[in-house]
Amino acid sequence: MNNNTLIKEPSQTADSSIIWLHGLGASANDFAPIVPILNLPNTRFIFPNAPVRPVTLNMGIEMPAWYDIFSLDRFSKQDEAGIKASAQTVGSLIQAEVDKGIKTERIVLAGFSQGAAMVLYTGTRFEHKLAGILALSGYLPLGDQLAAEKSHANLNTPIFIAHGDYDAVVPPNFAELTMDTLNQAGFSPTLNRYPMEHSVSDQEVRDIRERLRAWQI
Repeated sequence: MNNNTLIKEPSQTADSSIIWLHGLGASANDFAPIVPILNLPNTRFIFPNAPVRPVTLNMGIEMPAWYDIFSLDRFSKQDEAGIKASAQTVGSLIQAEVDKGIKTERIVLAGFSQGAAMVLYTGTRFEHKLAGILALSGYLPLGDQLAAEKSHANLNTPIFIAHGDYDAVVPPNFAELTMDTLNQAGFSPTLNRYPMEHSVSDQEVRDIRERLRAWQI
């Protein structure tokens, strides 16, 4: 583990990897407890920490964030430079796994909230085939650019979107809009909705585990 990334090695030889991005203001430790629950003996988990930066939405307070957020209005300006910089970080994490002998088609990108936004952005544009994308309580940033920037290598990559019906942070209609944008661009995402707020439920975790097994992770 370095200063920016928490790595959970599997109990057996790694033949797959999951890169899991936390949400705004959180840390790499947030989803570490999910590792034993998912029970994937050949999967390495990589939990990076977002850089600390001022977040405009939160009165400029500095906190871990993959990019700045100016407003919760989906029509507002987005931090394109910050999003693209964090996408490069995710790309570097993928390359680090490839350097360890893991093929990209055995790598899953997962994230919660702002982390989900990042894996949707990065995964749909990544030039090599991935195993899958798990986007929990998030949305697709810079969706208007997807048609021109999409990766044909990942058009058939499974995308699992999970969202709470009572989410007041990232409203449920953001998930519907994300589904529409992905479908229009030629992707085939699936959406599961849960009776919860901006969080993760036990049923959702069970569904994630089933998805990963279906993806042969």
